[in-house]
Amino acid sequence: MTHDEKVAFLLDDLGRRGLNRYTIAPPLYRLLWRLGLKINPPLFASFWSLALLMGVGYGAILGLIMWPLLSWQQNSPASGVFATAALAAVLFGLFMAVYYRWRAERLGLPRWDHYPAA
Repeated sequence: MTHDEKVAFLLDDLGRRGLNRYTIAPPLYRLLWRLGLKINPPLFASFWSLALLMGVGYGAILGLIMWPLLSWQQNSPASGVFATAALAAVLFGLFMAVYYRWRAERLGLPRWDHYPAA
């Protein structure tokens, strides 16, 4: 089974179990898959890879949004915007990693290379 077929099966399988499609495969993961990266879905990723990927993705988007908005309104230095975005990214990444690992355990999911079980 190819990676794309496994992802399609995962979306169908967990969708039937009541999970939202964007919980199963968030937009960042969908983008990375379209770019050709064969990374594990978040419910099958390790804690630290989730924290890193989710945190970096969130921090980059938040920083790009915050910088123009805050720098012209409050004359904030770029370092302040960067520090705020970095702190938010770390907290968001850790929170999402805890959530996805907890959710995967509750669902009793195997490792990605063993999914779907025969």
